[in-house]
Amino acid sequence: MMAKYGFSATLTARPGMGDQLVDLLLTGLDEGSPGASEHCLVYLVSRSASDPDIEGWTSEEDHHRVFAGEAAQAIVARIDPLLGKDAEYTDHVPVRGKAAL
Repeated sequence: MMAKYGFSATLTARPGMGDQLVDLLLTGLDEGSPGASEHCLVYLVSRSASDPDIEGWTSEEDHHRVFAGEAAQAIVARIDPLLGKDAEYTDHVPVRGKAAL
């Protein structure tokens, strides 16, 4: 299946909260969570500022629908207190690549 929509977020944790933020973001892969959706083709959490968190989705509509759900909103609500500044977002239209984890 080809990803037709990508979403990247750069999240900066408050000092000393980076590990908590990473652990919380990784719960997005748990069953019933956004990254476990059949529409999420890539869900990557990275610690490097030059490698932002990247997610690949079957479509922008699927991404927005899944993140409107209760499980995603619960994770998003828990992320906010861990952030030291507002998240930076960028939309992508994937051309070609690979995700093998």
